[in-house]
Amino acid sequence: MSTRRALPSVDELAAGVRAGDRGLLARAITLVEGRRADQRARAQALLEELLPDTGRARRIGITGVPGAGKSTLIEALGLARIEAGSRVAVLAVDPSSTLSGGSILGDKSRMNALAQRTEAFIRPSPSAASLGGVARRTREVMLVCEAAGFDLVLVETVGVGQSESAVADMVDAFVLLSVGGTGDELQGIKKGVLELADVVAVNKADGDGQERAELAARQLQSALSLGRGRHAGWRTPVRTISALTGTGLEDLWSDLDELWSTLEADGRLAALRREQRALALWGLLRERLEDHFRGHAAVRGRLADLEAGVLDGTVAPGRAAEELLRLWSPDAD
Repeated sequence: MSTRRALPSVDELAAGVRAGDRGLLARAITLVEGRRADQRARAQALLEELLPDTGRARRIGITGVPGAGKSTLIEALGLARIEAGSRVAVLAVDPSSTLSGGSILGDKSRMNALAQRTEAFIRPSPSAASLGGVARRTREVMLVCEAAGFDLVLVETVGVGQSESAVADMVDAFVLLSVGGTGDELQGIKKGVLELADVVAVNKADGDGQERAELAARQLQSALSLGRGRHAGWRTPVRTISALTGTGLEDLWSDLDELWSTLEADGRLAALRREQRALALWGLLRERLEDHFRGHAAVRGRLADLEAGVLDGTVAPGRAAEELLRLWSPDAD
C-alpha cells in the first residue's frame, strides 16, 4: 500500500498558511518554487487566494560579500525584532550545488538561535544561478510568508559579485553589509551596489576591528556623496555595527524605520510596490517565454548547432537569433 501523502488542495494550503501551520506553510512554499506546469497552475491559484492577506510586511534585502557576517546580522536583527513584537521570516538564498541544484550552506545551522524561535521562519532556497543570487520564486515565497502573518521579511542574497538589482527590486529597503580592511568597500563601488543601497552597515566594529570599521565607514560615506541613491531626498547613512555584540543595531533599525516613514509619508512606498509588481510580471513573462522557446521542437532541433556556430565564430549571433525566432514563430520579423 502506498504511503505517499495526498497533496493538500489549494484551499487547504491557503487555510493552513493563514492559520500559521508551519507544515502546510512549507508545502505551500515548495509548491510555489516548483517548475512543472501543473505546479505552476496550482501555485498561481494559491497566490491569488492569498493576495488579500499580503502587502503588510516590511521587506528588507541584505547583501554583502561572503564573510561580511550577513547571517550573524540577520539572526541578531531578527531576534531583536521578535523581542519588539514582530514575527520574522528569513529567505536565505544559498549558493547552489552545480550537481544537485540544492542548497549547500544550510542557513538554519548558521542561525540556530533564531531558528529555535516560534516567531521566526527560515527558508533556505538554492539560488540556481539566478540573477543576483535570488531564487527564482523569492518574491512569491515572500508573499506566502506575509499571508502567514510574518510582518518582517528579510531576504539574504548570496553576495558573491553578481548584480544585486534583483533583490533591490523586490524589497522596501536594501542594506549593504561591508567589513573594514578587506577592500570590499571598493569592490562595492565597482559593481554599483552602493547605488542600490538604502543603508550601509560596516560590520565587525568591535575589538581590533573598531578602527578599521570606522575608516571603511568614512571611505564609503565619501563615495556615497559622489552618487545618488534610489530615493530622492534620502541620503544613504553609513553605520558601524557589530552583529556579534549588538552594537549599533538599534541605530541601524532607526535608519530603516526613518526610511519607511519617509516613503510612506508621500505615497512613494505604495508607488514602489506597484512598480515592483510590474517588474515581477515582466520577469515572469520573460521566464515563461524562454521556457516555451527552449521547449519548441523545431528550436531544439537547431539550437545546439547554431549555438556552436556562434561560439566558434562561424555564425553571427544576430543571424542565429533570427533563424531560431522564425522556427519558433514563423510570423516573427
